[in-house]
Amino acid sequence: MPSVKKKILNLPKGQNNLTLSDYQQKVHQWITTHGVRYFNELTNTVLLMEEMGEFARLMARTFGEQSFRKKDKGKKIEDEMADVFFVLTCLANQMNISLEDALLRNLEKRSKRDRKRHKQNKKLST
Repeated sequence: MPSVKKKILNLPKGQNNLTLSDYQQKVHQWITTHGVRYFNELTNTVLLMEEMGEFARLMARTFGEQSFRKKDKGKKIEDEMADVFFVLTCLANQMNISLEDALLRNLEKRSKRDRKRHKQNKKLST
């Protein structure tokens, strides 16, 4: 798989990992090469919800009590997650949001806000 990864991502020699910033650039390149342009933000938000629904359906069938339909057999959770992340990345790109910066700020916010909360939650310690 590494050779496929290298070929698809066109990573520099010696680089094996993709940063969020790299991924945002790759998605932008894909959109402008294959997709003509970004859909508008409302359309992409609806597409994000559609992809979340596909992910949720697969989760319900894999971990929940629902049985698989013929059309869902063979689908992979990681592929559905990647579809969600692709559309989310499209939204971030078209709104000029750095996912790296946003996620770091989010982690800092959660670390300050919840630094004791979960450790003090008796429901989690049993």
